[in-house]
Amino acid sequence: MADVKKVVLAYSGGLDTSVILKWLQDTYNCEVVTFTADLGQGEEVEPARAKAMAMGVEEIYIDDLREEFVRDFVFPMFRANTVYEGEYLLGTSIARPLIAKRLIEIANETGADAISHGATGKGNDQVRFELGAYALKPGVKVIAPWREWDLLSREKLMDYAAKHEIPIERHGKKKSPYSMDANLLHISYEGGVLEDTWTEHEEDMWRWTKSPEAAPDTPTYIELTYRKGDIVAIDGKDMTPAEVLTYLNKVGGENGIGRLDIVENRYVGMKSRGCYETPGGTIMLKGHRAIESITLDREVAHLKDELMPKYASLIYNGYWWSPERSMLQQMIDASQINVNGVVRLKLYKGNVIVTGRKSDDSLFDANIATFEDDAGAYDQADAGGFIKLNALRMRIAANKGRTQF
Repeated sequence: MADVKKVVLAYSGGLDTSVILKWLQDTYNCEVVTFTADLGQGEEVEPARAKAMAMGVEEIYIDDLREEFVRDFVFPMFRANTVYEGEYLLGTSIARPLIAKRLIEIANETGADAISHGATGKGNDQVRFELGAYALKPGVKVIAPWREWDLLSREKLMDYAAKHEIPIERHGKKKSPYSMDANLLHISYEGGVLEDTWTEHEEDMWRWTKSPEAAPDTPTYIELTYRKGDIVAIDGKDMTPAEVLTYLNKVGGENGIGRLDIVENRYVGMKSRGCYETPGGTIMLKGHRAIESITLDREVAHLKDELMPKYASLIYNGYWWSPERSMLQQMIDASQINVNGVVRLKLYKGNVIVTGRKSDDSLFDANIATFEDDAGAYDQADAGGFIKLNALRMRIAANKGRTQF
């Protein structure tokens, strides 16, 4: 282990990463650089500086990445209407490639020869962090303590912290029974009673959203302005990407929007139950599909829908920095050139309801679609030949006496 001289640690300042910091110093006898990312998790990140300093760390990075996170990762993902396994909006998954990118950038800046993270050997995050790191710096060494040490329970971690006088905050309140992860896109909950798939999640678990039953009895209307597939204004007010998602989280949470309870298939092979709050993302998905419905060509829209599950799996499994994801992204982004306009949504007791959409680039032609007299814009007699040609293969088969399967 003497070959590791300096390691960059993804550091939150909590129990796990505080123990990892000391463990790295002792096990590898190396210098540790800490990196703490503000991705909009709603907690103060600056206290991590004092904790790192108390443990002898000299190079400390605390970065506000909220705008970069939404602009360069969340927004591109939502251009594809990305959903994993029909439900999950990938809130944790999409944050990992940015953290991996920044870990490698700091390693290059500081001359570190290794990076380290606190992801366990059972989960997806170890894959996401490390695939990203190797894609961006092929020769980097990755240290994953959960795959090396024997500190495999909270009790052992607490004992290690006490033995080595590692400062751990004790708030005097009951610790959440859930493993939680938060950023501007979502907050996730795993573990505790959720490990029984028949047990209903507890109401007091939720942090960001009102229950639909407790949401206001009066609906909230909002208008989203799109430019090339991205939201650039809400109710006529220009906003940055992070401001957009922050606002939608607030108004969505107030209206009971974005709760999810699912069992998903992890990349490492096991099934896992998780609960998620994604109020802003839920609104974004509904709005984006609405503006695409009038601005995208039919076959382009259908092709996007066919490719989306593959794109979603690439993100979920950690392949953001892969050539195939980049290729798909270029196609997706090209499809968004004319995805411009305004969508009006009604938010009501957990529901996001589209009530209007308009665009100068709309392909909807009321003169053709009308049920009234279209003044010759569409010759209905043309439909007869269209139908017969599309039925030709079935008519030939029927004449041969072939039956349906």
